[in-house]
Amino acid sequence: MTATTIDGKKIAAQIREEIKIQVQKRKNQGKPVPGLATVLVGEDPASQVYVRSKRRACEEAGINSFGHELPADISQDKLEEVIQSLNTNPDVHGILVQLPLPRGLNEEHALATVSLEKDVDGFHPVNIGRLAQKGREPFFIPCTPAGVIYLLKETISSLEGMNAVVLGRSNIVGMPVALLLVRENATVTICHSRTKNLEDLVRTADILVAAIGRPEFVRGDWIKPGAVVIDVGINRVDDPAKEKGYRLTGDVAFDEAYEIAGAITPVPGGVGPMTIAMLLKNNLRAAELRD
Repeated sequence: MTATTIDGKKIAAQIREEIKIQVQKRKNQGKPVPGLATVLVGEDPASQVYVRSKRRACEEAGINSFGHELPADISQDKLEEVIQSLNTNPDVHGILVQLPLPRGLNEEHALATVSLEKDVDGFHPVNIGRLAQKGREPFFIPCTPAGVIYLLKETISSLEGMNAVVLGRSNIVGMPVALLLVRENATVTICHSRTKNLEDLVRTADILVAAIGRPEFVRGDWIKPGAVVIDVGINRVDDPAKEKGYRLTGDVAFDEAYEIAGAITPVPGGVGPMTIAMLLKNNLRAAELRD
């Protein structure tokens, strides 16, 4: 048995094309063009790459992009002043504060400063709180978790009643993914560094979401035959055979899992492209909420 490869790049491209059409439709109707403001603090190379890719994606979709690059030694008050100014800017429909922030800045306070109606990253404490409550709806769902659920729904007709194991409990991926799976009526187990009998628990999963940031941690013989594996991890591994001297790998040993799983996301080309697609989708929704 070999798995079906879940082509996140292809699915994300379809979503982005649909968003581009909807944005053009708004323009034709004389409605405001969606605008996304990115707030980048400091000069972290990875964060700079992420922000550039997000701004480029906005441009391709016809969404206005407003970049704010701030020094690493900015004070908490000054950072929150910038966010508040974006909250009141009518041209800005979504605000993205690129994480992580430099040491000394309070991420939670910064995220809580973003208006709920502009929290297109879905990280405002109230949005996360609503996600955790039955019968409540957040304004926005965090982008990577939303992309994970989208891929699952493209692969499985229904998640209801399925055993789902989430490997990782971060605020950015693991916990929101688990909450979303509960909303889909899956039976969810959250595993982490203190989990006992980890391999045995993973083997019970009809759905496995791996998000721990440890290269090829999950081995093929951990996978339940026919399971759907969503690999959120993206790790650099030294590889002298590669031109750049490294290769990218996920948290799952892909070649091993591919022989056992029913479907699996590759790294790269799986969850990564979905994150930006979901960000654009959230930003379009933010503009529609203002209509």
